[in-house]
Amino acid sequence: MGALALGYAAPLPWPGKNDLMAHLVGRGLGVLGIALLFWAGWTLHRHRTTFLPDKAATHLVTDGPYRFRRNPIYIADILILFGLAEITQNIWFVILAAPFALLVTWLAILPEERHLEDQFGDAYRDYKARTRRWI
Repeated sequence: MGALALGYAAPLPWPGKNDLMAHLVGRGLGVLGIALLFWAGWTLHRHRTTFLPDKAATHLVTDGPYRFRRNPIYIADILILFGLAEITQNIWFVILAAPFALLVTWLAILPEERHLEDQFGDAYRDYKARTRRWI
């Protein structure tokens, strides 16, 4: 929402090329983000645990996209922002992706990690040791 508002209030020129390859790459990132979001959500659903970050997890999920990164949903969010940037030609989506990543790490991921460590103990610590966070 902030990127849309900034696009109107303080528009910046689109730095990319307006060609087919740029459109395919930018939109491809967005589609990849949507696919990753659905894969991560489906994986959580299969394990009957919550998708919502403010709810307690009932299972430690380490398969699906979670075998590669501990926070695939947030990776998906960033990819979707990049896709939105290309679709709208609004560079603010890209610029605001970095503060979004920092805020998500601080406000969501770190508290989630504390919760998962309390909830699952050594199993989570082992998973955490072998699987990168999200970047």
